[in-house]
Amino acid sequence: MTPWVTRLLVVNIGVYLLQQSAPGIENLLLYYPARALVTPWTVITYMFLHGSFTHILFNMIGLYFFGPRVEQRLGSARFAWLYFLSGLSGAAVSTVFAYNSAIIGASAGVFGVMMAYAMFWPRDKVLVWFVLPVEIWLLIVITTVLALWSGFGGSRGGVADFAHLGGYAGAFLYLKWLERNHGARKFRARVTKAAPGVEKKLAASIGKVNLTGVHEITKEEVNRILDKISAEGIGSLSEAEKLFLSNFVPMDDRKPIS
Repeated sequence: MTPWVTRLLVVNIGVYLLQQSAPGIENLLLYYPARALVTPWTVITYMFLHGSFTHILFNMIGLYFFGPRVEQRLGSARFAWLYFLSGLSGAAVSTVFAYNSAIIGASAGVFGVMMAYAMFWPRDKVLVWFVLPVEIWLLIVITTVLALWSGFGGSRGGVADFAHLGGYAGAFLYLKWLERNHGARKFRARVTKAAPGVEKKLAASIGKVNLTGVHEITKEEVNRILDKISAEGIGSLSEAEKLFLSNFVPMDDRKPIS
């Protein structure tokens, strides 16, 4: 278990138990788009309410199985942002397409976590109904199509289809934003100059770059530097770029970092 997954499980279960002992509290915490300006806190609180035992059970199972690995990959702070932004985008999409429908449940946040998992490990298989193995990228596609069909066909059975779609969209956009704006900057900021002789060592080892197990955000920066070398030569690199790239070639028995 990871820190934020544990917190979210505890809070969701705690609020569900509170619902059972004080049913009226649901009316104060659910998100109803038409009343959003009067009850602004509900864009957050709706994420912790659930309509039935099976509702919370399946949401918490999804969070339990997908959440820890995603949190380990992103780090706890970014995982928390991912989860809550997915929940907020779920509320936003519901506001646009289901203005007169109230929503409750952790589904938007959990669907955001599922989207992140699919983006990092698309070929991992999930047992649908604990029986049918399906690669997670395909599960995302199938559930998206079903939510679109159900949502625009008039969501039946009390399913917040547009919240699910918003959760997917929010997570996708957040991860793309991270890749574009934070990966390379983080590593460039950690160095000020390269050690003496790095350029010579890099030139001798450039064909041995090892990106095994490296995060996609980091791979993007490594590939950018390699493209720069190919186009302009190794001498065109800044000192920070040389030191950054040196982490991924076998220099002085150094292991690559992720």
